[in-house]
Amino acid sequence: MLRLTKGLMRKFQRLIFAGQRTWRYRSSSAAKEKALRYEPGQRIHGFTVQQVSPVPDLFLTAIQLTHDNTGAQYLHVARDDPNNLFSVQFRTTPMDSTGVPHILEHTVLCGSLKFPCRDPFFKMLNRSLSTFMNAFTASDYTMYPFSTQNAKDFQNLLSVYLDAVFFPCLRELDFWQEGWRLEHENPNDPSSPLVFKGVVFNEMKGAFAQNESLYAQHLQNKLFPDHTYSVVSGGEPLTIPDLTLEQLKQFHATHYHPSNARFFTYGDLPLESHLKQIHEEALCKFDWIEPNTAVPSQRRWDRPREYHITCGSDPLSPEPSKQNTLCVSYLLGDITDSFEAFTLSLLSSLMVNGPNSPLYKALIEPKIGTDFSSVVGYDGSTKEASFSIGLQGIAEEDMETVKHIIFQTIDEIIATGFEEQRIEALLHKIEVQMKHQSTSFGLSLAFHIAPCWNHDGDPVQLLKISDNVAKFKQCLKNNPRYLQEKVQQYFKDNTHRLTLSMNPDEAYVEKQAKAEQEKLQQKMQSLSDSDRKEIYNKGLQLLSIQSMPQDTSCLPALKVSDIEPTLAPTPLEMGRAGTYVPVQLCPQPTNGMVYFHAMCSLQSLPDDLKVYVPLFCNVITKLGCGSLDYRQQSQQMELKTGGMEVSPQVITDSANLDVYEQGILLISSCLERNMPDMFHLWSEIFNRAHFEDVERLRVLVTMAAQELSNGISYSGHRYAMTRAGHTLTAAGKLHETFGGIDQVRFMKSLAEMSDLNAVLRKLPQIQKYIFNKDNMRCAINATPQNISDASSEVEKFLGRISTDKTDRRQGQANIVEQASFKPAQMKTYFELPFPVSYVGESIRTVPFAHEDYASLCVLSRMMTAKFLHGEIREKGGAYGGGATMGRGGLFSFYSYRDPSSAQTLSAFQGAVEWAKAGKFSQQDIDEAKLSVFSVVDAPVAPSDKGMDQFINGVTDDLKQKHREQLFTVTKQSLTDVASRYLGIGQKTRGVAILGPKNEIIEKDPSWVLR
Repeated sequence: MLRLTKGLMRKFQRLIFAGQRTWRYRSSSAAKEKALRYEPGQRIHGFTVQQVSPVPDLFLTAIQLTHDNTGAQYLHVARDDPNNLFSVQFRTTPMDSTGVPHILEHTVLCGSLKFPCRDPFFKMLNRSLSTFMNAFTASDYTMYPFSTQNAKDFQNLLSVYLDAVFFPCLRELDFWQEGWRLEHENPNDPSSPLVFKGVVFNEMKGAFAQNESLYAQHLQNKLFPDHTYSVVSGGEPLTIPDLTLEQLKQFHATHYHPSNARFFTYGDLPLESHLKQIHEEALCKFDWIEPNTAVPSQRRWDRPREYHITCGSDPLSPEPSKQNTLCVSYLLGDITDSFEAFTLSLLSSLMVNGPNSPLYKALIEPKIGTDFSSVVGYDGSTKEASFSIGLQGIAEEDMETVKHIIFQTIDEIIATGFEEQRIEALLHKIEVQMKHQSTSFGLSLAFHIAPCWNHDGDPVQLLKISDNVAKFKQCLKNNPRYLQEKVQQYFKDNTHRLTLSMNPDEAYVEKQAKAEQEKLQQKMQSLSDSDRKEIYNKGLQLLSIQSMPQDTSCLPALKVSDIEPTLAPTPLEMGRAGTYVPVQLCPQPTNGMVYFHAMCSLQSLPDDLKVYVPLFCNVITKLGCGSLDYRQQSQQMELKTGGMEVSPQVITDSANLDVYEQGILLISSCLERNMPDMFHLWSEIFNRAHFEDVERLRVLVTMAAQELSNGISYSGHRYAMTRAGHTLTAAGKLHETFGGIDQVRFMKSLAEMSDLNAVLRKLPQIQKYIFNKDNMRCAINATPQNISDASSEVEKFLGRISTDKTDRRQGQANIVEQASFKPAQMKTYFELPFPVSYVGESIRTVPFAHEDYASLCVLSRMMTAKFLHGEIREKGGAYGGGATMGRGGLFSFYSYRDPSSAQTLSAFQGAVEWAKAGKFSQQDIDEAKLSVFSVVDAPVAPSDKGMDQFINGVTDDLKQKHREQLFTVTKQSLTDVASRYLGIGQKTRGVAILGPKNEIIEKDPSWVLR
């Protein structure tokens, strides 16, 4: 369950084109063909067909319907994709910042009329083979999506989702647990202080500890001050305690009605069965009402406005003396005008994306700030779109300069326009995205259409991408100044313009804590002795219910016997380019795309250079190569490829935890016609990468350091687990070096350096060690008819790059074996200015091929669902927590946005004792197996087929063996592995916490404070 931030929304919107054609060959009776048989006016199970629209671009047929009694809107997208999706969304328009839609989203999933057990949503995660289950609260709508490849599973999940949203219990105790409550710090001790608790309360405290989120929220609130966008839909932490259960119930009654609902289904399952189930299980029990939830247009300002806010200081900021943010935001047009929205989105890309964009040149390259502000570019998530541009990481004295540069650059765009080649590159990107195939296209589609549809726009019009492209080209042809006039209209002449500045306040965290205490005192002052007694008793009541075994027999469930016993093999051809470079060929229906992967070993790289590898990967495709400077290189990559990426890899051997491979992974894609150009770019990067421009390097270093610093509060649990495991396996330290807090701090130190020439000189040294054919293995995924041509292009590419002159055996996998490695325990505390913590604990266990690995996988899922969820989230109030078994042989516990780190560490140990004692049933085991198989059997896109073998060395035979071991996991094997690996051997355990100062480190001197 998530609050849908602008960043998350953009992530899904970026995926909209990904996945346009299925990778399963179908007969002529395909889903989209059958859908064409429906006709407007046709009545089906209480619905009437309004429109049937084939969309050839996306290989789908869209059917729009309306429910006869309630007026509920329905869109079905028929497509030959087995990963079927359902979503229902409601327009939710809060008028205060109590977080009522967000808390309601959590609470409706805590039990319903037909499924009254506590938390059926979380229970279903382990009773299905879903490929996705979640819920999202946006600024003005709430969405409940799920997807699955199993028809029976779809029906089961649909029943649970329908009952949850339309007939929830909305019990008081669930409201307290998920929203907020006053409770004793120790519920069993009435003398312990009263504190605020609640999952959403702590989630939003964590969310607004992120300066980026804080800034984005204020920007929206102040740009749209007249209606629902002026408040915090997710909940302002200190306003959340003003919400009552009655207000929550009233909001549900007025907003969660079919007349205010939009249903969406996607995939190859028949429409009729969906309509029948939705009508009979839910909609037939309602009549039409007038929702009165429409969002009015924002009243336009007659002059620009400016505001200022403060935030917390960032101790890991790349430039500690420059932590100010300034952004200029413009209100644009209504998003239901789909072509205008399409045009403005393209215009935004031309203005800000990449080193060739005018605002990148004007703002990023002068090094005034560390990066663009957190909200940048086009935002179509609200009724009227907006465009924002600014910088973070700037000095106080440069604030006015930033504003001046923005306005001056807009004037220059109006005067000179955009290069034709940049527009061509942008249209090429759309072509590539339309051909690329993803496994989550249905989900991406749901998010893409949600904002426009939410305001009664036509969702099908959004899908007609070629029509919009053709119209856009015609507009440019008819009027060469078409885009410049848009800039004049929406930016130069637009008086609805907001300038928002933000600077750090060293006392910000203390002020927030003081404000919370004042709010707490305010609540406590009105309490009588009987109120306090009731709070204590209700705390005990909630704790008792949270600790009580649950009867989940009312919930539907798949059975382990529903899972396919064997794995479908992936066809691979293994060969060599030249005489010794291994090449893996995977023929797939890639829809005219070619996907290239290459692994280059780091084995011979000196240890002192390894900390620079992530930086090398980040910048190697951004510095220029051959005859191209970095701007020309970027342009060619956009014109000829679907992207070129490089990333560090640490791969633990599937049979031995003390053996691993270290390397960098190259990934790129292109249209078939552009194969020679893509491989030419790679050969130029290998042979003639530029390492002369220290100022360009400084820009990239600063941006990378800022991104890493911002990411800690989003992914703190991952950093904690990485740190916890860094002394437990031979590969652990390198994982920390490449992707842990050590890397964040290292990049901060580079950003603070006044002279980066010494750093720049290290990059060609790294290149020399790793960019040669003797260090490589390659993989190609392409259509069967093009696999041979692609293989030839790889051969030509390899013929153009250098050879290592050492005596190492050519073409062999380069591995590191540390047979003498000794794991060591370490407990590390990173004190950071967050109001909540992130906790990780890792334990060394066994590699993937070991017979106990499957039992540990099942155990981690069972622990999460049957013990840790209750202890960490329900009782502890953390936003999330659980256990996971990693491919690298580490069994890890974690918590996310956690107010009680000491209690969580006890919960980790309690989970081990629970498992050792066998306090679980066969049903619990079967549910955990279903949860594991939902991941094991998740759909794989054509671009990624065979990659597990290529990257990780995990063959289909190994996977099948693992599959068989999962089926045979027993209660005895689970208690055995819990005792053998998790309950003993202190030297195999590591712990890390990221968060505010905590007495835990004062009580236990074994903690290392960092």
